[in-house]
Amino acid sequence: MTESAEKTDVPMDNAGSDKEVVFHVHGVTKVYQMGEVQVHALRGIDLDLYKGEFAVLLGASGSGKSTLLNILGGLDSPTDGHVQYAGGDLTRASEHELTKYRRYHVGFVFQFYNLIPSLTALENIAVVTEIAKSPMQPEEALQLVDLGDRLHHFPAQLSGGEQQRVAIARAIAKNPDVLLCDEPTGALDSKTGIVVLEALQRVNQELGTTTAVITHNAGIAQMANRVIHLADGRISQVDTNETRLEPSQLSW
Repeated sequence: MTESAEKTDVPMDNAGSDKEVVFHVHGVTKVYQMGEVQVHALRGIDLDLYKGEFAVLLGASGSGKSTLLNILGGLDSPTDGHVQYAGGDLTRASEHELTKYRRYHVGFVFQFYNLIPSLTALENIAVVTEIAKSPMQPEEALQLVDLGDRLHHFPAQLSGGEQQRVAIARAIAKNPDVLLCDEPTGALDSKTGIVVLEALQRVNQELGTTTAVITHNAGIAQMANRVIHLADGRISQVDTNETRLEPSQLSW
């Protein structure tokens, strides 16, 4: 595993070693049994993610990035290896413990918004805040993604980009420590996608939420602190962006 020469020559294990480790992933493999065929989705992943960083997991379809994100989020478990979150071992957690972990510590943003059509933007967020320990007000979450004027609009009255920003507001309203995003701009055009990325950046900077975004879009990588490249279930390269671009400067 190498660092790109023009970025940094610090090995991944030492990069950011002065920062607090949120996720420590060691030797993680994932094998799916598809009939008589074994599919190796992950092949020995070693990775640390740090408090407050904005990381992009970049790779083609089938590279293993969604599987890795699901394991980090407690939605799936590895076949082998360990995943530690804030010092606790997720791979040894019970289903009850994983449910609490997902509910209180992790916000999820997916490619498709999964909003409840019969509820307004405000009500979609209130569904989450009602079960959180120390949530922000739904109005505050919508203000953070520049939708303070859309509180009482139903999903059908919102554009795709606005719906995705409601989904981001819903994810952050419970004040999660970690925000995991699976192709959050995948269903959007580039102009709308940039607005969504600006919302994610604002959340990362203002709330200090550790943010991991998986994408196949190399253009997005330039706004990250670090870019973790995945190929064939392995981390092939890790780049550190010494100079990050603003979302408005990105193009794809």
